[in-house]
Amino acid sequence: MKPQLFIKDYTYDLPHERIAKFPLEKRDDSKLLVYQAGQIEHAAFRNILDFLPSNSFLVFNDTKVIPARLHFTKETGASIETFLLHPLLPSTLVVEAMIAHPSATWQCTIGNLKKWTTGTILQKKLGSTTLEAHLIDREKGVVEFRWNSSQSFAEIVSLSGETPLPPYLKRDVESSDKERYQTVYAHHDGAVAAPTAGLHFTDKILSAIQQQKMSTDFVTLHVSAGTFQPVKAEVASEHTMHEEQIIVRRETIINLLKANHFIVPVGTTAMRTLESLYWFGVRLLNDPAASFSIHQDEPYTIKQSATRTQILERILQQMDKKGIDMLTGETSIFIMPGYQFRMCDGLITNFHQPGSTLILLVAALVGDDWKKIYHEAMTNDYRFLSYGDSSLLLPSISS
Repeated sequence: MKPQLFIKDYTYDLPHERIAKFPLEKRDDSKLLVYQAGQIEHAAFRNILDFLPSNSFLVFNDTKVIPARLHFTKETGASIETFLLHPLLPSTLVVEAMIAHPSATWQCTIGNLKKWTTGTILQKKLGSTTLEAHLIDREKGVVEFRWNSSQSFAEIVSLSGETPLPPYLKRDVESSDKERYQTVYAHHDGAVAAPTAGLHFTDKILSAIQQQKMSTDFVTLHVSAGTFQPVKAEVASEHTMHEEQIIVRRETIINLLKANHFIVPVGTTAMRTLESLYWFGVRLLNDPAASFSIHQDEPYTIKQSATRTQILERILQQMDKKGIDMLTGETSIFIMPGYQFRMCDGLITNFHQPGSTLILLVAALVGDDWKKIYHEAMTNDYRFLSYGDSSLLLPSISS
């Protein structure tokens, strides 16, 4: 049964000056709030290994932010922006849409739409290549992009697009954002927002993790613009969650099956991916032909007592039966207080907007202590949101 939660109970006062508008010069100079079994400590992120359980299994989201803001200028001088949301053609799968050529159709939000008259083709020169934008559906924001070269859509976007900074930063994009609004391990093109918990990691920290023989792995969730969607409903369960595409590799399933792991996702997107994986396994237990498409209400409407191991073994069995090495699915899972975590034991995450679905996720993990955590962060001059500081949340101590 879905819990009845009021959004007003998950808000706090966030002065605008506490929002980090720019990243620190060094990624791992950020502060780290460590919450462990109700106790709080303060440290620097570069020392995070001092606080992680020795049997930790860190799971990262290796999605790569694409320059999703494409600007066109009409002959009249009017500027029109298309912000890429979801691919439609030649495939709705991000991984396939990014290698498409010589055309691709996406649903977009369109800035200055009133200046784009139906039938008008927008053009942009990219060296010897000309990129065209055709307005297919004004009401739904459907735009077809065409270009006269063999370059992939990912290459075209890289040449013409702008880094999609979060709207709450309220500043122009700078050249440094192209690198800093991206994790050092970003690999698969497709996100329009960064998995920001990973922005603090450096190659040096990743190397130290390997030296300590902690387990690590990667999943892919292509973060959508819906991550910034405000919760307008008074009751949390009435909010409609955004849907995002996820990819999980067979090797990752095998690694998750290994015993004695304390699973700590790096970021809410990695957590949502892992928990969605569990519910996909539940689907398979009930229906061998089940699709990997997790609805936001699913965890609250299906009673399930299967263990993490049972679920992962069932998924692996299904992958072996189909002869596939990668699972591709979609999720709109809504993790809020009352949710029972099935895959994750802790979380590395930044500090989120008041009254957001991400605050609800944090509260699901640590209970009412989320208020204590955010009060501590505010009192100790932590920087908030995407370019802000970090937290390590361990509601229980690993044995």
